[in-house]
Amino acid sequence: MIGRRTRTAGSLIAAGLWLAPAAPAQAQVGAFIDSLFGRKEEPAPAPEAAPAAPAPAPRKPAAKPAKESAAKEAPKAGSPKAGTKTSDKADHKAAEPKVAAVGTPTVLAPSEPADAATVLAQANAYFNAMNTLTGSFMQIGADGRRIGGKLTLAKPGRLRFDYDQPSPLEVVADGTSVAVRDRKLATQDLYFIAQTPLKFLLREKIDLARDLSVTDVAHDPGGVRISMEDRATLGGTSKIQLFFDAEMKTLSQWRITDPQGYITTVQLSNLQRPKSVDASLFFINYGRAEDKAMQQQIQQSQPN
Repeated sequence: MIGRRTRTAGSLIAAGLWLAPAAPAQAQVGAFIDSLFGRKEEPAPAPEAAPAAPAPAPRKPAAKPAKESAAKEAPKAGSPKAGTKTSDKADHKAAEPKVAAVGTPTVLAPSEPADAATVLAQANAYFNAMNTLTGSFMQIGADGRRIGGKLTLAKPGRLRFDYDQPSPLEVVADGTSVAVRDRKLATQDLYFIAQTPLKFLLREKIDLARDLSVTDVAHDPGGVRISMEDRATLGGTSKIQLFFDAEMKTLSQWRITDPQGYITTVQLSNLQRPKSVDASLFFINYGRAEDKAMQQQIQQSQPN
């Protein structure tokens, strides 16, 4: 049986469990968890239900001269329609002529055939058509160290990362919580699923521009990059980059910059969309009577 612990990723780091020099695999999994939840001490969630994601603190608008405010109230030709999400950075780039050196990422201008709105629509269609997903991943930490494993997804909300040896850890989301298990120590740590920035994978239906803050859409050599921010993650705002092939048919990797600036890259390969996956892969034992009974059933059904 998996025991429950109430320590967060930050306390595990302080305890030296994941950052010991002799355990690079565990350190890499720790970096992955930190990229999902930040490096901030928080109490572990109760297993019954996950609360709504916290709203960002309101900002007080800076005082502007009356003349300038009146001038900005009138709509300009080519300006976005009311309700359209955009950023100051994107507006600034759209107003400038596009000049790019060879080999550097090029921001998509609205006049190009594959404009930002089209790319986002293609990305939304890709994720919303995905009900199940299996494949391999290679995680690259901020220090360049790598660790691979297997990925299993069943929407909505169920996700599993099984890390290759020598790491004893696995990450499981059951639609309500995320459990980080240590198979060697028979322990697990729990987090609210709403605190992770992996909404693009977990939600049954996603609208990137609505559910996250899209800051940039660009062509990179060999593919397309979508940059976003998620202000609902534990510890502050996480920055997320999604990398697709040029035809927007395959998600090749994502890159998460946590609120403290640490970058974790996850590269994907051998992706498949099976008709179904084993639901027991996403089971989390919270210690309740029904959980213990289900745990026994799963163990009895597994081959020896």
